[in-house]
Amino acid sequence: MTGISERAVVRRLNDRLAFGPAPSDLEAGVDATVRRLLGPTTDAAAAAIPAPTGLEPPAKAKKQDKGANKPENRAGKGQNGAGKTPGEQTPGGEQSPGGERSPEGEKRDPAAKKAANRERAAQERKLTIWWLDRMVVSRTAGERLTWFWHGHFATSNQKVRNAAWMLAQNQTQRRLALGRFGDLAQAMIVDTAMIRWLDGQKNRKGSPNENLAREFMELFTLGIGHYQEADVAQGARCLTGWVLREDAATFQRRRFDTGSKTVLGKTGDFGAKDFAQLTLAQPASAGFVIGRLWFRLVSATPPDAATVARLTAAYGSNRDVKSLLTAMVGEAAFRDPAASLVKQPVEWAVGLLRALGVRPGRLAEKEQTKLLAGLRGMGQLPYRPPSVGGWPAGASWLTTSAGVTRLQLAQQLAKKADLSIVDNATDRVQAVGALLGVDSWSERTRSALAGVKDPAQLTAVAACAPEYVVSG
Repeated sequence: MTGISERAVVRRLNDRLAFGPAPSDLEAGVDATVRRLLGPTTDAAAAAIPAPTGLEPPAKAKKQDKGANKPENRAGKGQNGAGKTPGEQTPGGEQSPGGERSPEGEKRDPAAKKAANRERAAQERKLTIWWLDRMVVSRTAGERLTWFWHGHFATSNQKVRNAAWMLAQNQTQRRLALGRFGDLAQAMIVDTAMIRWLDGQKNRKGSPNENLAREFMELFTLGIGHYQEADVAQGARCLTGWVLREDAATFQRRRFDTGSKTVLGKTGDFGAKDFAQLTLAQPASAGFVIGRLWFRLVSATPPDAATVARLTAAYGSNRDVKSLLTAMVGEAAFRDPAASLVKQPVEWAVGLLRALGVRPGRLAEKEQTKLLAGLRGMGQLPYRPPSVGGWPAGASWLTTSAGVTRLQLAQQLAKKADLSIVDNATDRVQAVGALLGVDSWSERTRSALAGVKDPAQLTAVAACAPEYVVSG
C-alpha cells in the first residue's frame, strides 16, 4: 500500500483526533502531532472556558384551577381553539413537542409552561455555544473524543429536557474520554440523562422496562447478535431501583429487583455496574468498540482480522482508549489514500471556525442564532442526536439541501473573519487553501475558485469544496 505524505498524515490526525488544524499545526511532524493530541491529560485551552452556570430546571408550573377551563376564563386559548401550548424551541430554531401534563393528568398553566420552555431553550443554547467554543480552541484529542462518545452514548435533550443533566453527562464523557472504556460504560449506565433518555426510571421490580438494558448491549457495548432476549430481560432486572429526583438519579433499594439473575452466562445478584462489567467481559465487546472508533476516525472500510487482533492487544484487559487510539493511528490503513471520511456538520463547522479564528462565544447573539440554525439545517446539533443510534455518516451529509445550508453558513462565518492574508495574496486560491489547511485543489476546484473575487465569498466557496468537506 502506498500511503499519503507525512504532511497529509498530520492533516488527517488533526481532522480525525481534533477538529482540523489550527494555523501552523501542519508544520509539525507526525510524532509531535500524536504527542500533542494524545499526550496531555487535560486540554488547558479548552479548560480555560468556564462551564455555563444557571442551568437549574425552570420551576414547575402550577396547575390551573378548575375555573380556568370555563369559557370566560380561557385567556390562553389560541386562534385555532385547540388551547395547546407551543413546544419549546431548540437552539437551532425548530420546535419540540409541548403539552406536558401533571401527574394527575391535568394540564399545567399554559403561560407558565411556555415561559419554562423558553428558559429551557435558552439554557440549552448557552450549553451548546459553550461546547462549540471548547471544540474550537481545543488542542488535544480530548474534546474530539468527547464528541465521539456523545454520538456513541447518544442522548438527546429533546426528551431529557434538562441542560444541567446534559452538562453532567458531557463532563463525565470528557473526564473519561481517553481512559478505560469500562469506567465510562459503568458511568453511563447510571447517568441521570441516560436514565431519563432510555426510561430507566420506569424500570422497577415487578414492572420491568427493558429499553436501557437492550440499547446498552446492542448499541453501546456488544452489537446485534451477541446477546439473547433472555439477557435483555435479566439485564433489565439488574438496572432496577434507579429513580429521578430534581437534581440527579438516585438508587432506591426498595425498588431494586434482588435475587439471582443470569446474564450472558453468569449468575448472581447483579446490579447496574455488574451488568456493565458482564457485557464488557464478552469477547465481542472489544471488537465492537474498536469497530465503532475505526468507522468514525479511520475508515468506512472495516479493519481486517489481523488489524483487529493488533488493536485488541493495544486495547488490552484494561480497555484503554488512549492506547487503542495510539495503535489505531499507527496502522498502515490510517495512511491509506482511500481512507477518506466526509466531515460531520459539527466537525466541518468547528474546523472552519478554528481556521478563521472565530469563536462562537464571542459572536453577537444574532450571529450565534445563525450558527446554530445552520447546524440544524445541515442535520446536526450538539445535544440533539436524532435517536439512540446517534448520527449518520458518510454521504448522508452531502444532500443538496445540506450543501445550500453549508454555503450559507460558510458565508456568514467568513464575513466575521480577518481575511487580509487572502485579500493581499498574489495567488488568492493558494492563500485560501493555506488558510483552510488544504495543500492543493483539483483543476476543477481551482478553476471554480479562480473566478471568485471577493475574499469572503472565495473563502466560503472553498470551505464547501470537496477538498475541505472531505477529510482526505
